[in-house]
Amino acid sequence: MSYIPTPEQAEELVKRFNKDAFHIQHAETVSKVMGEFAKEYDADNVDYWRAVGMLHDIDFELYPEQHCVKANEMLRELDIDESVIHAVISHGYGICIDVAPERYMEKVLFAVDELTGLIGAAALMRPTGISDMETKSVVKKFKDKKFAAGCSREVISQGAEMVGMELHELIGKTINAMRA
Repeated sequence: MSYIPTPEQAEELVKRFNKDAFHIQHAETVSKVMGEFAKEYDADNVDYWRAVGMLHDIDFELYPEQHCVKANEMLRELDIDESVIHAVISHGYGICIDVAPERYMEKVLFAVDELTGLIGAAALMRPTGISDMETKSVVKKFKDKKFAAGCSREVISQGAEMVGMELHELIGKTINAMRA
């Protein structure tokens, strides 16, 4: 019988397959951001959104070349619910897998995954971190292709379009979610 993990169970699974502190922190950040978005868009399912955010890169450390493909296999073997598996693997749509985000929650995950990396990198450059970061400073970093070059601007823009937000709005909401 498949199950939907709690955020705590999802964290245990992530830590079972990931040892690098960076990957664990990224999973925690995306989980918390997803939880904050859920409070606004799907308040009855905050834990579900958080668990999906936590699990989204469960395979990345072990199988970076087969990202999302291996997550599909791993989560099936762990007897995770199909809805969670679809949500997790769809965040790699057009990058490493052909499974498109369908539900709003999946689109939010697609949109915020890369964006949290860009915002996190910008926060590291500031003496006050994210605490007083403004949207316009992240937009400026977004336009500088050399800054956090590993964060795909195309994916972030595509994600903003998927969730029906202007880039400024998505960045602002994500900053606020990361702050929380």
